[in-house]
Amino acid sequence: MKLYTFIALLLLLSFSCTKKVEYSVGQEWNYKTRPTEKNSTLTILKIEEYPETGKVIHISISGLKIKDTTSTTGIADKFTHIPISEEALDKSVTNLKSETGKKPDSLEMDGYSYWKKEFDKGDAGIFTIPVSEIVGKMEKSIVAGDYTK
Repeated sequence: MKLYTFIALLLLLSFSCTKKVEYSVGQEWNYKTRPTEKNSTLTILKIEEYPETGKVIHISISGLKIKDTTSTTGIADKFTHIPISEEALDKSVTNLKSETGKKPDSLEMDGYSYWKKEFDKGDAGIFTIPVSEIVGKMEKSIVAGDYTK
């Protein structure tokens, strides 16, 4: 009986010591990547709160190796705007690489502006799956030429 009490106490302590990740614009994070993209990182572009979805973290992802027949090299190396839930991002990031506070560039903000317009109309959403799965699904859409999935 004492062993069960001890284990329960350890579990309780481990849950209470879990620190909530604090995201901020300009942070660059390592994340659980696909096997071929170990050096890929993500950058926080913008953070918003919506009643329907909760916290939405807007990220860009660099260091990718995405098949893209529309590119002159046949490879795309970056996604400039991905809206993701905080919970999905929490499950993806591994460690903070740098914290520059750098603001997003115009290409990243163009992606955000387009998403925001569609989101406000109810025609766009956010990702709730890990970043590596987002990358895989987006690559499949690009290869298939179907940019709506």
